[in-house]
Amino acid sequence: MQRDGEGMLAMKSWRRRLRKWRNRIARRVLGTRYGREILINSVSPKILSMTADCGDHLMTFSPHDYIGRKIYRKGHFERENVDRLLAILRKRDLLKQDAVLLELGGNIGTQTIYFALSHAFRHILTVEPDPRNFKLLCTNINQNGLSERITAVNSAAGENEGTLDFFLHRDNHGKSSALRQSDRDIEIMVPVKPVPAILADAGVAPEEVGLIWMDIEGYEPVAARSMQPLLERRVPFYMEFSPIFYGPGGSRAFVDHLAQFYENCIVFFEDRQVEMKVTAMPIDQEQFDVLLLP
Repeated sequence: MQRDGEGMLAMKSWRRRLRKWRNRIARRVLGTRYGREILINSVSPKILSMTADCGDHLMTFSPHDYIGRKIYRKGHFERENVDRLLAILRKRDLLKQDAVLLELGGNIGTQTIYFALSHAFRHILTVEPDPRNFKLLCTNINQNGLSERITAVNSAAGENEGTLDFFLHRDNHGKSSALRQSDRDIEIMVPVKPVPAILADAGVAPEEVGLIWMDIEGYEPVAARSMQPLLERRVPFYMEFSPIFYGPGGSRAFVDHLAQFYENCIVFFEDRQVEMKVTAMPIDQEQFDVLLLP
C-alpha cells in the first residue's frame, strides 16, 4: 500500500511538471504574433467580445471581426495613420489646441482613442451608425475615462435628416455602409442627419472644428455635400477616398466638388505620400487616403 501511495504521488508530481512545461511552451508560442493569430482565429463563437490591454489604453472588440482580430494580433489598429497625420498637421502648424475633431465613421473607437490620447484636440465628436460598433465605441470611451472629452453620436451623416437603409457587413464591421456590398449584408434602418445638425445637437459651432476625419465606406460624397460650412472654412479634411465605390463619373464629380474649396492635398500611397493639386488626385486607383489642405 505504501508503495502504491508513493507511486501515485510520483505520478501526480510528474503530471504537475508536465502541465507547467506545457503551459510555458504554450505561453511562449501564443505570445508571438503568429501564436496570437492562431488563438484569435480559434475563439468560440460564444465569446462575443474581448478586452485587451494595449499599453496606454484598453480596447474591447469582437474577436470575430477583422478589426478586432487585428487589434489582438498587433495591439492596435492602424495607429500609425493617426500618428502620421498629427505629425503632418503639427509640421504645417495646422493644429490648434482648443479645436474639436469631427470623426465620421468612429467604428469601435480605435482612432477615436488614439486621437484622445494624443491630446491634440480639446474635444472629439465621433459619429457611428452601426449599432454593433456604437456599443463597443461607448464601452471603449468609458473604460478609458474619456467620456468628458469624447461625444459619441449613433447616426449616419447625410444630406437630409431622417432614416437611411444601412447594410451591416457580417465579417468586417468596418465595412458596414449605406451601400450594399454583398448579398450577405444585413439590412437595417439607422438615423441620418446632415453634419451641421450633428454639430448643433452636440453644441459644437462649425468654427470650432479643427479637423475632419472621415471613413464611411463609399458614402463620403454624400456626407461631404452636407458639410458646406466646414468646407467653406477649408477645415483640414482627412478621408478614405474610394473610386472603387464611386465609379469614374462619381469620382470625378467628387473631386470637382472638393476642388471648389481646397486647392492642394496630400495623397497617401502604401509606400509614399505625394503632395498634389486636388484636381490631380489619382481617381484611377481603387482606394487611397487623402488629406485636403487649407
